[in-house]
Amino acid sequence: MQVAEPSLAQQSFLENRKRRLRAITFARIFIFLFFLLIWEASARLHLIDAFIFSSPSRVYRMFVSMVSDHSIFLHMGVTLAETLVSFLLVFLFSLLTAVILWLFHSLSKVLEPYLVVLNSLPKSALAPLLIVWLGANMKTIIAAGMSVAVFGSILTIYTGFSEVDPEKVKLIYTLGGNRRDVLWKVVLPSSIPIFINTMKVNIGLCLVGVVIGEFIGSRRGLGYLIIYGSQIFRLDV
Repeated sequence: MQVAEPSLAQQSFLENRKRRLRAITFARIFIFLFFLLIWEASARLHLIDAFIFSSPSRVYRMFVSMVSDHSIFLHMGVTLAETLVSFLLVFLFSLLTAVILWLFHSLSKVLEPYLVVLNSLPKSALAPLLIVWLGANMKTIIAAGMSVAVFGSILTIYTGFSEVDPEKVKLIYTLGGNRRDVLWKVVLPSSIPIFINTMKVNIGLCLVGVVIGEFIGSRRGLGYLIIYGSQIFRLDV
C-alpha cells in the first residue's frame, strides 16, 4: 500500500513547527548562558560578594574536584535515597489516609480543619523540632522531607476522591455494587491523573524538605555541602 506524500500545506506546517521548537530551545539555552555570564561578570567585577554568591567558574572547578575524589557521588546518593524514600512514604501514607477519609465521611469532617492548619505551617520550622525530638539521623531527615508534602498531598487526593463523577457512583450502586466496588472501580481509576500531578509536585517538595533537614542535622548530603561550604568548597576569593 503506497503512502500518500504530505501536501505542501502539511510540509509548511511541519517546517514552521520545527522552526518554532528550535527557536524555543535556542531561547532557553540563551537565557541560561546569559544568566551564567551575568553571574560570572558580576563576581569578577565585585558587583556581588563572590564569597557569598560564588561564581560559575568556581562552582565548575569545585564540581570537577569533587568528581575526581568521588565525594560528590556520596552526598548526591544520600540526598537521592532520602528523597525517594520520603517521596514513596508520602504517597503511600497520603493515599491510605485519603481512602480512610473518603470511607468515613464524618471522620473527614472532623479532621479536615486540622489538615488545613497543618498544611499551612511553615515547614522549615519543623525540621529543628524533628531533630530535637528524633535525633540527627537519616530517619529524621526523611521525616523532614515528608513533613513538607504529606498534608497537602492528603488534601489534594481526598479532594479528588470527593469530585468523582456522581453518575458513575450511582451506576455502581444500581448494578448491585457496594462502597468497596465504588472505590476500586470508580474512585481510584478516576483519580490516576490526580495521583500523577500530586507525585510531580511531591518529588520537589520532598527534596526541599530533605535539604532543609540536612542543613541542620546531617554530615552528608547536598544540604550539608551548601551549609558547610566554607569547609568543603575552597573558594579562591
